[in-house]
Order: sequence, then C-alpha cells, then structure tokens
Amino acid sequence: MPLARSLSITSLSGLEEWDEEFDLEDAVLFEIAWEVANKVGGIYTVIQTKARLTAEEWGENYFLVGPYVESNVRTQVELIEPTNPALKRAIDKMNSSGCKVYFGRWLIEGSPYVVLIDVAFTAWNLDKWKKELWDNFSIGVPWFDREANDAVLFGFLTAWLLGEYAAQCEEPPHILAHFHEWLAGLGLALCRQRQLPVATIFTTHATLLGRYLCAGSVDFYNNLADVSVSVCLYIITPNGLNVKKFSAMHEFQNLHAQSKNRIQEFIRGHFYGHLDFNLDKCLFLFIAGRYEFSNKGADIFLEALARLNYLLRVNHSDVTVVAFFIMPARTNNFNVETLKGQAVRKQLWDTAQTVKERFGKKLYESLLVGQLPDVSKMLSKDDFTMMKRAIFATQRQCQPPICTHNMLEDSNDPILTCIRRIGLFNSSADRVKVIFHPEFLSSTSPLLPMDYEEFVRGCHLGVFPSYYEPWGYTPAECTVMGIPSISTNLSGFGCFMEEHIADPSAYGIYILDRRYRGVDESCNQLTSYLFQFCQQSRRARIIQRNRTERLSDLLDWRYLGRYYISARHMALAKAFPDTYFYQPHDSDTAQGFRYPRPASVPPSPSLSRHSSPRQSEAEEDDDRYDEDAEAEKDRLNIRQPLTLPSKKGPALPYTLPGANGEKNGATGVKN
Repeated sequence: MPLARSLSITSLSGLEEWDEEFDLEDAVLFEIAWEVANKVGGIYTVIQTKARLTAEEWGENYFLVGPYVESNVRTQVELIEPTNPALKRAIDKMNSSGCKVYFGRWLIEGSPYVVLIDVAFTAWNLDKWKKELWDNFSIGVPWFDREANDAVLFGFLTAWLLGEYAAQCEEPPHILAHFHEWLAGLGLALCRQRQLPVATIFTTHATLLGRYLCAGSVDFYNNLADVSVSVCLYIITPNGLNVKKFSAMHEFQNLHAQSKNRIQEFIRGHFYGHLDFNLDKCLFLFIAGRYEFSNKGADIFLEALARLNYLLRVNHSDVTVVAFFIMPARTNNFNVETLKGQAVRKQLWDTAQTVKERFGKKLYESLLVGQLPDVSKMLSKDDFTMMKRAIFATQRQCQPPICTHNMLEDSNDPILTCIRRIGLFNSSADRVKVIFHPEFLSSTSPLLPMDYEEFVRGCHLGVFPSYYEPWGYTPAECTVMGIPSISTNLSGFGCFMEEHIADPSAYGIYILDRRYRGVDESCNQLTSYLFQFCQQSRRARIIQRNRTERLSDLLDWRYLGRYYISARHMALAKAFPDTYFYQPHDSDTAQGFRYPRPASVPPSPSLSRHSSPRQSEAEEDDDRYDEDAEAEKDRLNIRQPLTLPSKKGPALPYTLPGANGEKNGATGVKN
C-alpha cells in the first residue's frame, strides 16, 4: 500500500505547551544503537551530541546500550559498577549465563551511563538465534554477512538485557527502549514477539533501499508515491547539535582566521613549485561524508567546479578556488609527493627562521653600539647560499597531486575518473584546484594535522549537493560554526531551512533545486552559486558568516530535542495509559513561522530564495549593515515557534513510538 499516516507531529509550537508534566522518576530509558561509544557514521554524532540533554531530563534512569569495542572503551569509557540494583542483577545474571556485559560512563558531555555488550563473546549462539529468527519472523540472514550477523547477535542480546531487567525489578517497571536504525531494530521486534513490558521507539536515520535506489539513477523522490510503505504513526525528529555561543561575535571570526591560516600552510606545501596564486584571494570549499559518489552529490560538484573554472578564467578573475573532497576510501598510505611537499615547506620555513635569527642578531648588535646597520653586510654569503639551495629545492617537474594518498583502486575510483574526464589537474592555468583527501581528518595526521571541526571553521563554503540526504549533519555543522553552505531541496536540512527562512541565501544557506530540475540545470544553478560566491568581497563574506552563525540556535538540541521528548512521552502514554497521558496538538492548525530577511538586505528580485547577492549589492549592503541591530532582531525571531515541512520536500527520517501488542511506530530522523 502507499505511504499512509494517521498522525504526524510536525509543529514545534504544538510541542511547547504540554497538558501535563511527565513524572519520569519511575521510568527508565534504554537508548540502543550500534554507534554508542563506537564511531561509524552520523548516528554516532546524533547519540553523542544528544546525550547531555537526555541525561538532564532522565538523570540516573538513562542508559545507552551499544557494542563493546575494546579500542573504543580504552579511550572513551570509564568502567564502573552499576548503581541501579535491578540493572546490576540483570547484568550479573547475563554474565553468569555466558555473556560479557560491561557498565560504565561514556566520557562525553553529560557523562551518560553505558551498557556495552560483547557480541563476539556470544557468537556461539548465532546459529540458534538465526533459526529462531527464521521460525518466528521468516527472516533469513546470509551466512557470510558480518554486518547482518552482528545485527542478529546485538538484537538478541539487547532483548535479553531488557527482559532480564524487567524480571529483576521488584515492582512492574515503566521501561522505554529507543532503538536506532536497523542494526539495533531486531531487539524491538523481539520485545514485541516476547511481549516484554516495554514501550518502544524506533528511529530510522536513512534506508538502504533509498540509498541504493538513488545511487541507481532512479527518479526516487518524484516516484515516492509508488513505493510500498505502511506507517501508522510517526514523528519527524530533526537532529541537532550542542551549540556553544561566544560572548563576542568576533571570537568565532578569529577562530575562522586561525584555522584558515593552518589550511594555507598545508596549501603552501601541497602546491610547492606551483604556488603562483595569491593565498589572500584563495577560497576554500569542501565536501565531506560517506563516499557515495552520486548520493552525496560529488558528481555534480565536480562538474560545477569544471564550469566554474571556465567562468573564472574567461572573466580573468584573480580568485583561486581550492576544493577539498574529504571522503574515506581504500588506501594503503600517504602519497609520497604529498608528504614531500610538506617536508619542503618545513625546510623553507626552517631556512627562513635561521636567516632571520642571524639578521636579527647583527641588527641588534649594531643598534647596541649606536650605529645604523650596513644593509649590504647584514646577510653573509652563507646566508645567500642557504637561501638559494632552499629555492632550488622547491623546483618541481610534475603537477601538484590531486589525491593525498595512494588509492588501492585508482583506475576505478569515481572521483579520480571524473577528474580525468573534466581535466582539472591543478595546472597553473586552472583557477580551480582539487584536493582529494580519502581519509577522515585527524589532528595527529602528519599531512593535514587538523580535526574536522577546526578544518570546517577554516573553510569559506561547504558544498553538499546531495541527492539522497534524509537530514544532513554536514551543512548543520557548518551553520553552527558560522560557515555558509550549499545543500539541496532533497535533504531534510535544506527543506527545514527553506521552510523557516524567508531568504536562506542571505544567511549563507544556499538551497539547490535537485527535485524539479534536471541534472544539467541543477549543475548550472550550483555553478551560479559558486561563481557569485567568488565575486563577493571579503567584507560581504564576513557579514554573511555573522548571519550564518546566528542561525545556530535553530539547530541547538535544546530547541530541536523537544521532538525526541515528545516521541518518548507519546510512547510511554501508549504503553502505560494508566500512568501516563499525552495528547498531541493537531498539526493542521499549527501556524508556521518564516525567519525574515535580514533588515539590511535590500528587497531586490535578485535576492530570491535561490540566489546569492552580487558583488555590487553586497557593497551596498555594507553601508546599511548594522550587526548589533540585526543580531538583536534575530534573537527575538529565534524564540518564535517553528513547524517542520509537511507538504513538500523529501521523505524525512521518522520516529515511530509504539507499545507492546500494538503497531509500533518509528521516529523519523536522518544523520
């Protein structure tokens, strides 16, 4: 049957005024995910950043459940004894029955309790549990699928834990179990099959079906009505971040400048011998995330970069664009030429420092005796020899490398294959340079020693033209750090911002149309965004970053976390109606809110929702721009209620609250 819903909670205004306060003293929340203290993808960010808010709400009755991974536990978890008597008895009972279950505190904000289960230790049960899965649910699992096998083990062990905890409670417990994604979803099915006294929530962050269909060049969103899905109750739950506000606006701008300087140092080494462009007029763009060439929009981004390169060249622009692709792929080591570039840069720096010290010493001694120095004698022949040798070392016969690592499948790699086709080889004539970093960033890297947050702060624009992106954490992370970004109307983030901001581009949120335009039209639109961004003055970019950063409150967990709170209250009320009551507001009557255009932006037709200011308009904008006045108006506006997009946009991830014996729902969210 087609997608159906009996209730959709989409109004923040409807969530603000609950009829009753929920007494959670006698309730216990188990939040179950494969990425608890185990970083794999975006779900880790959801769990990790939301933990503080959830721990504040539930206190000692909040437990995260995940897999035991020794390398992660050594650096992230403090193992302790459980203080909850029933949970301690449940863990002891499981450990005496052939399991290995650990308890501790996850060393993140909020310091939540974690229950970590060693799935490998109970792998001897795999055949028995697979048979039970087939007998009860008619679900078969491939023998050699490691990921599916882990899901089976994890699902049965989490259901065992919940059942054992319920049995160890002296009084009938009010247990709420929140399962994230399919790797944890089997535990929910087992709770229902075993009729455990547990209220359940399931959150899907993305679907393999959607991912594969979109990657297969299917017009997924315009044919969504033909997809057979049945949902009885869901809540869209957009994902937030822990926003850290600065006491002064210039503080985050200073962080941008510091991080940008570190990226510039990397560029100096990477392009040694070919550093024929002005770094002060160099813009850093980036795309990051799971390596899904089409779904993440890397294909359209590369094509737009090629067209941007042409536009910058024919217009004789003095701007140079460096585009980073941060997507993990199979490699065997760093590229030798890339490492050499950083070594040459360091050697040049050391040489300059040595000559500077000698020069400074002679200058100091001359001034001490009251004489002006003889400039012709300040540098010795040895100094000139040393500098000439350093200059000769920068000579390079080849082009600067595109990939920073040695790829295991270089000839078949989608990004490298596309670069060969469009001809962006980092030549001197190119105004657009490309750097493919097929590994997640780390502050301990010998090549680019920056963590991801620091790198994002140093860039000028994040580009995420995704085709399949139920939410989109990468543009959200850019926003809270004051970095403009490009997303699409096929991403949950893009639809959320487009729904609630009258002129997203004025705030540095560019929304690319990938739903109603063909690939070539979308590529032209992206090229236009990039070219117009390159034309902005430095002052215009500073103003835009200030506006972008002010939107961060929209993405704070303290604001968006109420969706999860509502889902939990609904699930408890559904499972334990004698104890809890929850009546959601009618979303059809909720009034949406549109974040207005900044007061200093002229109401010109060129400043539509799908354009960015031209340079001439940006200069006019400078004259009327009043940071304090705009910031105060935005602070007032941010307190107004919001509603989520409900009539257009992609199939956002959803969360379905449910109870034993009834149809369970799932709460929608995307990473």
